[in-house]
Amino acid sequence: MNNIPLILKREYLTRVRKKSFVIMTILGPLFFAAMFVIPGLLANMSDTKTKVIAVVDRTGAYVDKIRESDLIKFEYIDPASESNLKEDFTNSGYYAFLVIEDNLLEKPDALKLYSDVGITIDVKDHVNNSLKEHLRAEKLKSFEVEGLDSIIEDINKVRINMTTIKLGDDGSEKESSTEIAMIISIICAFLTYMFVFIYGAQVMQGVMEEKASRIVEVIISSVRPFELMLGKIIGIALVALTQVALWIILTGVIVTAIKAGFTGGIDQATQMQALDMAAGSMDLESGAAQADGFNIDGLLSSINSLNPLRTVFLFILYFIGGYMIYSSLYAAIGAAVDNQTDTQQFMMPITIPILIAFYVAIAAFRNPHSDLVFWFSMIPLTSPIVMMARVPFDVPIWEILVSLVVLYASFVFTTWFAARIYRVGILMYGKKVTYKELWKWFRYSDK
Repeated sequence: MNNIPLILKREYLTRVRKKSFVIMTILGPLFFAAMFVIPGLLANMSDTKTKVIAVVDRTGAYVDKIRESDLIKFEYIDPASESNLKEDFTNSGYYAFLVIEDNLLEKPDALKLYSDVGITIDVKDHVNNSLKEHLRAEKLKSFEVEGLDSIIEDINKVRINMTTIKLGDDGSEKESSTEIAMIISIICAFLTYMFVFIYGAQVMQGVMEEKASRIVEVIISSVRPFELMLGKIIGIALVALTQVALWIILTGVIVTAIKAGFTGGIDQATQMQALDMAAGSMDLESGAAQADGFNIDGLLSSINSLNPLRTVFLFILYFIGGYMIYSSLYAAIGAAVDNQTDTQQFMMPITIPILIAFYVAIAAFRNPHSDLVFWFSMIPLTSPIVMMARVPFDVPIWEILVSLVVLYASFVFTTWFAARIYRVGILMYGKKVTYKELWKWFRYSDK
């Protein structure tokens, strides 16, 4: 075991000096920062070009009834000129033309919007909403009830803005946010999934390269195959942790710098909209309701209520455990095959649990304490991803401890299992390997 530190050092230094490591360490924080910043910038962008839309109203009931905006204007033209407009629309100077064929209260689909360019969602929504306002007012008039419009307007103004409070063990209160917990849950699960998959595959690739170049024959003349496998796994794990730490630090610096430079130009409602876009699940009404009370202090308070240090600590523990299990299996596969093509038949049993874990993790933020999510957070091949999706929702400490004990005990078993295959497979060349052959290698290691 004395050779493990030497192998670990070699693996670590070789990989952190690679250009690919340096480039991804720099680009990673830019991508993560862009995930937070770009939705806000896009929400703040607007088209400043005035668009004129011709209106052909065959009923005559909607003339001057469509509300205009600063950038969208309407010109009502003679219905008899519709055919000429279609034939020479490009030279007409209009952005689009709207045809109202019949009474929209009786035939809602008697409405068509023509253009020779792609109609933007802003224009379509403006036309739809303006006509809805007019039709709604006409519908209310038909009931002939005095003051009905103002009554409904008052009813529509009813809003609630629920504040979620997290109680501490001593009865203390901290403002929390279900939306923030959901976002953190998705990020933790996705990062664990990504890192286990990427760095586990790196172990397999490294073993295959050494086997193909026959360097391994020289190495194992001085060290035991098990030491070589364990040193390689731990070395690459340290590379991953180094990159994760740099990503967290650099992402924080970039987001803080961008926030300092652009916060003044983005109003609070836009910031909330960006948050909603990141969450991807809040409806507009609830988002608008919460935008009224949104502030950066509340956001930071919500994040603090999730105990970020505990979350990061657990993320590291689950990442290491999950990585160790999968990377030992990847190392065994890398030792068993001679090229990338031969890995396909052995990859499926490893890839499927990771994919299942990711899908369960996506469902976990909607029901983090369901039986299905609970059991998948205990199974060692899925717990690193699923449990990290549950952590922001206050998982009982005993569940986390049981999950970690099972995970690390399983890591010892899979490492022992993979090492028995590794020590035989690493010196096998030119032989088509099957599952039956792997079992023979496993049993042969006893001799």
